[in-house]
Formats: sequence, C-alpha cells, structure tokens
Amino acid sequence: MFTGIIEEIGTVSSVKQSGSSSFIEIQAKKVLEDVHIGDSIAVNGVCLTVTHFGGGIFRADVMNETLSRSSLGKLTSGSPVNLERAMAAGGRFGGHIVSGHIDGTGTVTDIKNDGIAVWYTVSAAPELLRYIVEKGSIAIDGISLTVAKVTETSFSVSIIPHTASQTILGSRKVGDIVNLENDIIGKYVEKLMKPAEEQKSGGITMEFLMKNGY
Repeated sequence: MFTGIIEEIGTVSSVKQSGSSSFIEIQAKKVLEDVHIGDSIAVNGVCLTVTHFGGGIFRADVMNETLSRSSLGKLTSGSPVNLERAMAAGGRFGGHIVSGHIDGTGTVTDIKNDGIAVWYTVSAAPELLRYIVEKGSIAIDGISLTVAKVTETSFSVSIIPHTASQTILGSRKVGDIVNLENDIIGKYVEKLMKPAEEQKSGGITMEFLMKNGY
C-alpha cells in the first residue's frame, strides 16, 4: 500500500526484455536506505518487488501484463521515474490510498501555466473516467493529486511548484503517456452496490427485474 507521496526521482539504468522474462534496474538513494529483498517499491505508480539491490541500484522483475497495461514498457536507460516505498504502519498518511495496481494509461493533451501553478489535462478512456470525480483523488504516475476538472473525454489537475520539482510530472510534455490509478474507494462501492444477480449476468436483465418484483 502506498500514499502517492513521491520520495525521490530515480533513474533507469537498464531494461531487459527477452520473451516472457523482463526486469528493470533503477538507480536510487533514499528508497534504498532500508531496502530488503521482497520489498515493494512503486515505480511511476506501479508496485514492483525488489529482487536484487546493491551499489545504489535495485532490480525488479516485470511481467508482460504489467508492461502492456502501464507505461513501463516505454522506459529506456536514463528515463527518470517516480519512486515511493510501501507505507510504513506508523507513518503519516499524506496522500490517499494507492495500491500500485494501475487501472490504465492516459495521454497528456494540454499543459498550461496559471500563476505559480501548472494545469495538466489528461485524456483517458471512458472506463477510467467513470471513476474520476471533481475534487476527488487520482494517482498520475504514482503521484497523489486532486482532480480539478472532469469532462467526457479528459480530466485536469493543477499542481504546485513543489510537485513539479519533486516528481517527473514537471518534465512531462503534451503527448506523453502516464499511468493512472483511480481512487480504490469508488471501485469497491460500485462493486458492493451491484446485486449478486447483476454481477453474474453482467447487467440488469428482464429475468432479474421480474424476480425482484418489477
């Protein structure tokens, strides 16, 4: 479990992809201060497991499923990445509940300065936008952010200079692909609100309506 508060920006040292076997090596400092084999580290919002570390670098295996559903497949040597260790049980909860399980990706479509703040507009698929609400939470590349605006095809966030300087969002450009994780609360509420019959059938049927007195 993560909070979406980025601890540092790491640098990809190598990416190895060979058939079904892939791994990534990342240079870092802070997240390696108390690292152990098997620890979870979020890389651009994707929860990865440390399989090796030493010399200021940690390695994590990456499944094909992860590469296809996130932007990690586009990383190359030298790419900067957001890093966050799993939340400590006694630590402050500064962001929101972030699982590190990406729901999909979006595309940066507009970047606009607004005084000291910068607005980022991100287009996303309808199945992602349905869970995004104004003033709600969204994780972009693992960064906990507040949604400022939502349309039928996109959403926008406004970030302060600190966020821009301490994460890779400040270096994003129009056209870049970003990882998105919706607020997990909305997904659970939707699941629990659906009757069991509707969940099994995939929707409300005539049989379901008749059985329930409609």
